[in-house]
Amino acid sequence: MAVKFLSPEWAAALTTELNANEAFREASAGQRAKIQQVITGSDEAHYWITFEDGTIDMGVGDVEAPDATITQSYETAVKLAKSELSVVTAFMTGKVKVAGNMGLLMGLQGALSQLPGAMQAVDTDY
Repeated sequence: MAVKFLSPEWAAALTTELNANEAFREASAGQRAKIQQVITGSDEAHYWITFEDGTIDMGVGDVEAPDATITQSYETAVKLAKSELSVVTAFMTGKVKVAGNMGLLMGLQGALSQLPGAMQAVDTDY
């Protein structure tokens, strides 16, 4: 059964998918971070991601004291989730904006690179 993009059910399904992924666990081992995601548009959405030594947790809403905030439009978020747009291209063209600890995000690059595959594995209704 498909889950609605950016819903609590979507966040839970993506969390489960990533925590079951050995490559993700290895890439995020020893890492700690709180990331706030802001999806802009007519129905603005916020969700958060926390990394804690090889595991991830996600939820809808805001996280207290994020290390970094990533802002993008709903359209960009969908294209990234469907791997129709690369994160590097989105960042370089200004479609993704980052505030906060950029060095921390660079250190999480291996773990974050697992997100597109995990998003595609979750049956999602956009």
